[in-house]
Amino acid sequence: MSATAGSENVETVGELAEKKLHELEEKHHFHLPRTAPSDLLEAIVLNVNYVAAFLWVLLVLVIVVAVTLRYVFGRGSIMLEEIQWHIYGVGFVLALSYALVVDRHVRIDVLAERLPLRGRAWIELVGLVVFLIPFCVAVILEAIPFVLRSWQLNEISAAPDGLPYRWIPKSFIIWGFSLLLLAAVARLLRVTALLFGRPAPRPAF
Repeated sequence: MSATAGSENVETVGELAEKKLHELEEKHHFHLPRTAPSDLLEAIVLNVNYVAAFLWVLLVLVIVVAVTLRYVFGRGSIMLEEIQWHIYGVGFVLALSYALVVDRHVRIDVLAERLPLRGRAWIELVGLVVFLIPFCVAVILEAIPFVLRSWQLNEISAAPDGLPYRWIPKSFIIWGFSLLLLAAVARLLRVTALLFGRPAPRPAF
């Protein structure tokens, strides 16, 4: 009887913790209206990231193979180590856009969380227009010659048994920040829909 009661209490505590978590999420995130163009841009970002999510499965498999070779067979592999770095780098830079679309990036809302919805939207507008979008454009413009130079030189790893075609992982700087730029523009459209009614917000369901 007591065991049953104890398990019920544990479940109740878990439910309370989950409820508190949702309350905190609602407090620290604000909901913006959806629009047709922002939905299209966000769909592109999400679909790319859903496919790219398999990179993490691949990364785990490569790590398992590398660890097995090192500790079971006593053989290290620089190639496998570099593959790990490249997969992680590619996955990370692509996931930046996903974090923005689902609003799970780090925020410092000491003041903003105390403001009404429109006040927070104005802060979001300034942050996107003044900081994030210009930063994405600057990174893309700098990355293009960086990647082209790597391709023209047929850059390879300086380590023995390292990987060739270094321009391939470097090119994901362009792709990753291009996706982040799409996500930022989508976010901007949702902010302007709230503040100015343009583009037209979609009805909430």
